[in-house]
Order: sequence, then structure tokens, then C-alpha cells
Amino acid sequence: MVEITLLIWLICVNGAPILLAKILGKRFNIPIDGSRLWRDGQPLFGQSKTIRGILVALLVSIGVGSLLQLPIVMSITFGLLSMVGDLTSSFVKRRLGYKPSAMALGIDQIPESLFPLLGIQFWLMLSFSQIAGIVLTFFCVELMLSRILFWLRIRKTPY
Repeated sequence: MVEITLLIWLICVNGAPILLAKILGKRFNIPIDGSRLWRDGQPLFGQSKTIRGILVALLVSIGVGSLLQLPIVMSITFGLLSMVGDLTSSFVKRRLGYKPSAMALGIDQIPESLFPLLGIQFWLMLSFSQIAGIVLTFFCVELMLSRILFWLRIRKTPY
């Protein structure tokens, strides 16, 4: 049961920035990297990683954590590490030459689900097999949800 709850939490936190971007469009769309470039001349993270997205993910994480009656520190940790995972994948994709929003199977899904689970592992006494199972399930669900969100015209790409 805890695995399903954590999967839903991951989906909510990682999906919130996408939904808010669809609602707000370009409003309050400030890139987290300030449009700075890395030594390789590529963006640090890219235009799609915004302060707005980080904040909404954190707020959703706190909201879901509150509904689950979890400590606020755990909720903040979960939300922040999910976004650190997302930023890490964007950073790696830019270094590997992927264009913004290009699909990088695994790189896109694993850090944003693995990092928060490792961060709250000791609060919930999660085993490594539980974490691996949740990450694998998130990977599969995220691929399906991305296609659905594309079909609904919420996402710009089907991945």
C-alpha cells in the first residue's frame, strides 16, 4: 500500500509543473538557470525548468504530505529531491547534446523518482527492493501518462 501512495505522490509532484505550465503559459515563466550557459556553451538546464515549476512541485509535495499526515520536513525533502532529480536529468541531457524536451529514456524518469525515495527512505523504512519497484513502476506509468497528456494537448511531446 505504501508503494502505491508513494507512486501517486511522485506523479503529483512531477506532474504539477506540467499542468501549471499549461494553465499559465508563459506567465511567471522564469528559467531556474537564468538562461545561463555552461562551459560547453549549452544551457545549464534549459528554458523549461522554471522557478514556477520548482515552487508548484514543492507546494504540491507539502499538500500531499499533509493529506498523508507526514512530517513537513519529509514533504519538503520529497518535493525538493524530486526537483533536484529533474534538474539533474536536464543538466545531463544538455551535456549529452539532447535538445530541450527531447526524450532520453531513463534519464528523464529515474532521477526524479529515485532521489526523493532515497531521501525519505529512513522515515518510512523503505527497502531497496521497494524503491526499485516504485522507480520501475513510475518509469512505466510516466511514459503512458506522457502520451495521454500529449493526446489531451497538455504536453507538447508524447514523451
